[in-house]
Amino acid sequence: MTAVPRLSIGLPVYNGEEYLAESLDALLGQTYEDFELVISDNASTDRTQDICRTYAKQDSRIRYLRLPVNVGAAPNHNYVFTQCRGELFKWASHDDLYARDLLRRCVEALDERPEVILAHSGQAVIDGDGWVKVPYEYGLATDSPHAPERFRSLLFEPGGDDFYGVMRADVLRRVKPHDSYHHADRTFVTEIGLHGPFHQVPELMYFRRDHPTRAERANPSKRSRCVNLDPRRAGPLHPTPRLLVEYVWGFVEAIRRAPLSPRDRLACYRHLASWMTSRARPGAGERVEDRAPVVPTELAVSVDALVAGREGRRA
Repeated sequence: MTAVPRLSIGLPVYNGEEYLAESLDALLGQTYEDFELVISDNASTDRTQDICRTYAKQDSRIRYLRLPVNVGAAPNHNYVFTQCRGELFKWASHDDLYARDLLRRCVEALDERPEVILAHSGQAVIDGDGWVKVPYEYGLATDSPHAPERFRSLLFEPGGDDFYGVMRADVLRRVKPHDSYHHADRTFVTEIGLHGPFHQVPELMYFRRDHPTRAERANPSKRSRCVNLDPRRAGPLHPTPRLLVEYVWGFVEAIRRAPLSPRDRLACYRHLASWMTSRARPGAGERVEDRAPVVPTELAVSVDALVAGREGRRA
């Protein structure tokens, strides 16, 4: 690793003891090594601190930070980014897994394509034991050279976890920080997409874990999800009206702030108006893993052969 690493990985975590070590193994075992791993512990009350300190002693690429109080998931995501130094940046989740070449392939894609601002890979949802639960094709037009087309696709098409891609840090600094309303990650990624195209590495390399303690499963109501994102949202008022306003206004503000021509800006506003009239369509905008698809038995495979630090674990 160089004195100032090329890539920074920010890992915000709260009470992640169950899967944290597996995720750290998968990140630290990457074939691309010029990175720092900054962990921001959101005042965890389980063994998260012990696990992080043990790994930090073993690998100098790790910087472990611990917040004195739980500030919520969204502020913690924003905070860990401010502590990173690399020209490239990636958020990582404490429970996800990554194929060994994920970072290398994403960094290579950004180096080969200067116009691309975010690179990610093929992806699948896995269960608590690491078995593929929902593999899916990436169908978003985020690689389009036209900002309105990228915006339209991110509005209307479900799927994608580009929030966890490798992105150019200078672009990330030009967009509004991640907010704390429900689905704020969608408006956040959509604003990033207005700054330039994304690239999807075709191989299956990213595995998002779905389990009972995952934030969206453990917090099934809008109110509890918002409080998880930011404890300051624990007020008595019903959150839905506020969320609808914030969600729509998030897209409006993204269009307003983005470096667009007047023609492209108008096209984006038109797409937004069409999207707002389509929200009564069942399932509109839902995430792929929030559905309940029937997965053929031949797709029930383990990721152990692909993920760093896990070879032979089921042997």
